[in-house]
Amino acid sequence: MTRKILIVEDDIAFGKMLATFLERKDFSVTTTSNGTEGKEKLQEEHFDLLITDLKLPDDSGMSLLEHVKKTYPKTRVILMTGYAEVNTAVEAIKKGALDYISKPFRPEELLMIIEQAAENTIETTSEKQESQTVQQAPKPPQSQTNEIVTENNFVTGISEASKKFNQYLKLVGPTDMCVLIQGESGTGKEVAANAIHNFSNRSDKPFVAVDCGAIPKEIASSEFFGHVKGSFTGAVNDKKGHFEAADTGTLFLDEVGNLSYENQVQLLRALQERKIKPVGSNKEIHVDVRIISATNEDLTKAVDEGRFREDLYHRLNEFSIHIPSLRERSEDLFLFTEFFLEQANQSLNKNVMGLSKEVETAFKQYAWPGNLRELKNIIKRSVLLTPDEKIPLEVIPREVVTAKETVTTKTDFSKESNEKQLIINALKETGNNKSRAAKLLNITRKTLYNKLEQYNIEL
Repeated sequence: MTRKILIVEDDIAFGKMLATFLERKDFSVTTTSNGTEGKEKLQEEHFDLLITDLKLPDDSGMSLLEHVKKTYPKTRVILMTGYAEVNTAVEAIKKGALDYISKPFRPEELLMIIEQAAENTIETTSEKQESQTVQQAPKPPQSQTNEIVTENNFVTGISEASKKFNQYLKLVGPTDMCVLIQGESGTGKEVAANAIHNFSNRSDKPFVAVDCGAIPKEIASSEFFGHVKGSFTGAVNDKKGHFEAADTGTLFLDEVGNLSYENQVQLLRALQERKIKPVGSNKEIHVDVRIISATNEDLTKAVDEGRFREDLYHRLNEFSIHIPSLRERSEDLFLFTEFFLEQANQSLNKNVMGLSKEVETAFKQYAWPGNLRELKNIIKRSVLLTPDEKIPLEVIPREVVTAKETVTTKTDFSKESNEKQLIINALKETGNNKSRAAKLLNITRKTLYNKLEQYNIEL
């Protein structure tokens, strides 16, 4: 049985989440962030299995595979990558890889490969390579088709931004970690929180969503923790609060940055002690609740300005996820369009088949500042006003129609220039230390390496 595993992954958060999941399954896991460190670990101790990313900052997973097969033939290798290519998969398996798994994937998929490997009988190298080349070569990704790929009624998307985002949702889902979802307004933070809940072991338990910005601070204690009859004017009955309603399940705190300082103190105590006391009661109630929170503001700035408690921020931010804006995943625009079109047809009892060519062009040129919420609303309004099979340009809001491609191009160019300068400044400030620069920019080292190549920045 495979017990000792080495993970080589330069995306620190991804590697950490993968290690946490496998450790919960009683595996002994060691993680490194580059090929050099990986080879050192292999030299120091024996590992039953190596799981490595195909693209590493100082090496490649394929090269690491060849090194392991030559030097440590008893160690099996699984390659993982976000760049699914059948030819690469076949080549890797021919060179002795146990399997090849494409990101995003659920940790259960990886676990299944590991368990199957433990059950397999010992084959000769040639037999093993031949059978795995035929049976385990992955199929071309479905994302290359025009089908809408959904999971738990959640559009997964085909862009790299969406793939990474969905990968994080699936990895953090099975854990009990507190998750902080950050992103612009309208990006679907509650949908993402619900997806995490559905990926968790609490999926059959309550999911309670709370808009913290809509709760007056005077009644927040009653809303969160409940109250007993007669505890204050208007308390005519006992009331169960959100924490008790979400017991054994998930509590989603939307726009958590809007909570008053006093309410933050109360929330922190509830999270630390896992106990609540309804208003007017002397009895504490134990609650088992997983917290997922979301915000569209910079909470670190709020902490610096004294508007948000630092200890609460760290308690909520055991794992953070950035939900990409629609601009960051423009490749997914028409997948979401089709999804919302289907929803609108069902809701309005219509049968609109799609967009006219003019509307498609307008959609591509528009910046979508309201993100998915804006797209959904525009689609529903347009379906209502469309008399035929295709949505015509005249039913689209004026601001979408008048958006100019030249403006978008200029904006994108300006954004790239600013981004390049930010990277250069970060490298100067850290003395060209890439790890520290990536941390300063709040991106992974892998992303930094990609950006260095994209902007031809030489060190």
